[in-house]
Amino acid sequence: MPALPRSLRARLTLVFGVGTSVVLLVSLTLLYAALHRQLDGAVNADLAGRSADLAASVRAHDLTAVRGDPMAQLFAADGTPVQSSAALAGRRLLSPAEVRAVHRTKVTDARVTLRPGDAPTPVRLRSHPVGGGQILTVGQPLDAIDRAGSRQLIVLAVATPLLIAILIAIGHRLLRAALRPVDMLTSEAAAISTVDPGRRLPPVPGDDEIARLAATLDAMLSRLAVAFARERAFVDDASHELRTPIAVLRGEIDLALTAIDDPAEVRQSLLAAQSQVARLNRLAEDLLLLARERAGSLAVYREPVDLADLARAEVRTLAPINGLSFEVRGEPVITEADAGRLRQVLANLAANSAAAGATEVRVTVAAAQESATVEWADNGPGFPSGLIDSAFERFVRGDASRTAPTGAGLGLSIVRAVAAAHSGSADLRNGPPLGGAVVTVRLPAT
Repeated sequence: MPALPRSLRARLTLVFGVGTSVVLLVSLTLLYAALHRQLDGAVNADLAGRSADLAASVRAHDLTAVRGDPMAQLFAADGTPVQSSAALAGRRLLSPAEVRAVHRTKVTDARVTLRPGDAPTPVRLRSHPVGGGQILTVGQPLDAIDRAGSRQLIVLAVATPLLIAILIAIGHRLLRAALRPVDMLTSEAAAISTVDPGRRLPPVPGDDEIARLAATLDAMLSRLAVAFARERAFVDDASHELRTPIAVLRGEIDLALTAIDDPAEVRQSLLAAQSQVARLNRLAEDLLLLARERAGSLAVYREPVDLADLARAEVRTLAPINGLSFEVRGEPVITEADAGRLRQVLANLAANSAAAGATEVRVTVAAAQESATVEWADNGPGFPSGLIDSAFERFVRGDASRTAPTGAGLGLSIVRAVAAAHSGSADLRNGPPLGGAVVTVRLPAT
């Protein structure tokens, strides 16, 4: 089996050509059959009309009409010709046996020699009784019909290939015009690279499938460009955050090496380096958590957790570390969650509140019909107005009033990531109950 063309345009042209050829051949065949049937019908109608007229004349005992007909013959019951057309010149249309076999109207095709020396001519004969045992036979030569059918076949044999070729050429041009935007989109898409992520596909006029495809692909490129910009910003921010502790760590190690004879100086440098290592470790863990959340592989180990009891236990640990005054409100609320991840959420929120200068925090646990909520509110200055919409993004910091000197801007991103891993959500605002920042974490209710 020959291989199909690789080009979509060539395959569509091939399918269009084959389909057009089949339809055209079937249509022309039906047309030829209809024309042939129409000619046969005209011959039969002519024979029926002539036969009726001649039968009326015979019944009126007027045989001159039979003699004047182009091809007619009246037979006696024994098959003897009674009257014949002058054109027959003594030749018979039916044999005696054929005459005796006619008992009702009978139409047959035969070959009759009309002139001496001529080849037999195909004729159609219509025979029927006319009374008194006589049989009237009327004939019509079929050579005109045969010639007309031959001419039709010649015309169809010549016209069909030309029509097929013309239709295929038209179809090819139409397909080429229809697929030209696809070629344009393909070349433009191949030219787009990460070096020029802002480049877009050219618009395709109209509202057909290709135009909608072009608009969809262009929108997809816009989303990919935004995602690429975010990932590049993430890499830049991560590199910036890593550079500072690494530089400090290297400086402390160099200082310790130069002061190798001074144990106190070496100890101080090692302690400073240890704090920078801890900072690097926290940053790496936070980045790993966010990367896993973005890939959908952040693991949470669900078990029944009382949110109010967990909050009370955690604030007792966080109070001396962050210097905050905590108040926990709410009845026991049980949900399926990862207690370790929830403690990480509370620790990040406490660090943010302490960095903002807050002194009081109220944690409110509540249960709704479809969710359990943990509301964290402090009495700090709140989120800057320009930060409300982007505070959950990675490496986003506010002004100096809400930014710790060593913070990486990942705390709220981790809060949202942990909530999303539990199939929950997180949002923030400023205002009551303490007038500062308010972060609400919603988890599915059990």
